[in-house]
Amino acid sequence: MNIIFQPLKGHDRSAFTSGDDADSRALDGWFRKAASQDQKRNLARVFVAIDRDAGDAIVGFYSLSTFSIALGDIPEDLARKLPRHDAIPAALMGRLARATSVRGQGIGELLVADAVRRILDVSESVAVHAIVVDAKNEWASRFYQSFGFIPFPDSAKRLFLLAATARRAR
Repeated sequence: MNIIFQPLKGHDRSAFTSGDDADSRALDGWFRKAASQDQKRNLARVFVAIDRDAGDAIVGFYSLSTFSIALGDIPEDLARKLPRHDAIPAALMGRLARATSVRGQGIGELLVADAVRRILDVSESVAVHAIVVDAKNEWASRFYQSFGFIPFPDSAKRLFLLAATARRAR
């Protein structure tokens, strides 16, 4: 595979499918029908993974947006080290999916790596204390935890990774 990442712009998304379960169908539906609108409305930026060896087929996507975390939502041991601001700046990796045709080939890992790299690049200009993800299910939660994401105390499906931790791993 020869994978490149591009901002979503006029790509044909009609054939993209990430699976047959309800979570996958919801992600695919958003990607096909609403991703461009969310970009136009400045609600998200969407990036696609293109396989040059497969006729520029989209093999995955993710979305990014700004986010804030309430100080009370952060684990107490981390919150103690922060100033008492109402909200902590973060980035949200809102939606991420890889095509069924490339399952087991590491595309999900490449999508996370590219998203984190972009967030860290932006964090040189805009403060980002943490990267937040919303896992759709237990499998997705374990997938993100394999990268060092930590579940929020009150939600096993919402996870975060400190930007400083991601920067050290870079």
